[in-house]
Amino acid sequence: MAPKPEIATLRLADLTDALVQGARDFRAAPMFGLFFGGFYAFGGLLLVLLGAGTVWWTLAISLGFPLIAPFAAVGLYDVSRHLEKGEPLGWGSVLGNVWAERSRQIPLIGALIVIYFLFWTFLAHMIFALFMGLSTMTNVQTSYEVFLTSNGLAMIATEFAVGGVLAFLLFSLTAISLPMLLDREIDFVTAMILSVRSVIGNLGVMLVWGISVAVLSLLGMVPAFLGLCVIFPVLGHATWHLYRRTVIWPVAQDTPHTTNG
Repeated sequence: MAPKPEIATLRLADLTDALVQGARDFRAAPMFGLFFGGFYAFGGLLLVLLGAGTVWWTLAISLGFPLIAPFAAVGLYDVSRHLEKGEPLGWGSVLGNVWAERSRQIPLIGALIVIYFLFWTFLAHMIFALFMGLSTMTNVQTSYEVFLTSNGLAMIATEFAVGGVLAFLLFSLTAISLPMLLDREIDFVTAMILSVRSVIGNLGVMLVWGISVAVLSLLGMVPAFLGLCVIFPVLGHATWHLYRRTVIWPVAQDTPHTTNG
């Protein structure tokens, strides 16, 4: 059995350095960043526009987007990997590596995110029904005062508490597993276990990272999701560098995943 990697102890300064390196990679290869960041901006805008249309189109996009969105992040990780190694960047090389991931472990992560999304949607509706009771007959889009009742406030508090726990669990499973799957020939379960170990072993720092990602992502939604064209690639590149700082592979077992470039 191959030796397991070590999990490094992170400091807050490591988060700052990762963001600085992420911004540096974006400046070094801005067209790649804008391309993959634009994918997320377009996806978010499409969800909002379809929200005013049929529910079936909205549901289809909402379920399909998490399944294919990880490939955009993989593209950014691959760009950072090329820059780290001093290798020349080319669209054929980067997109070829992203395309090659379709037959590896990344789609399984996407499927897991979709299942997670479905579970959270079901749970959120169940919590709403349990707390609001007959108030579910009220048009909540025009009668906001229903949320200011004791049941409404309790429902909101429960939704935030349960949602926070589920969000943290998903963050723990995927924080560094995606760049790890690009970098190494390992299965997605092992990658997620190592990701959880990394988060638990650096709980305080990783909580700050998760909150930072959430806040920056929210800021990136203004205006009209266009901010994601910059925020997302910087965070994507930074995630690669944070992974490289967090997981230390034994030199004797240093067998990274080979690329097309």
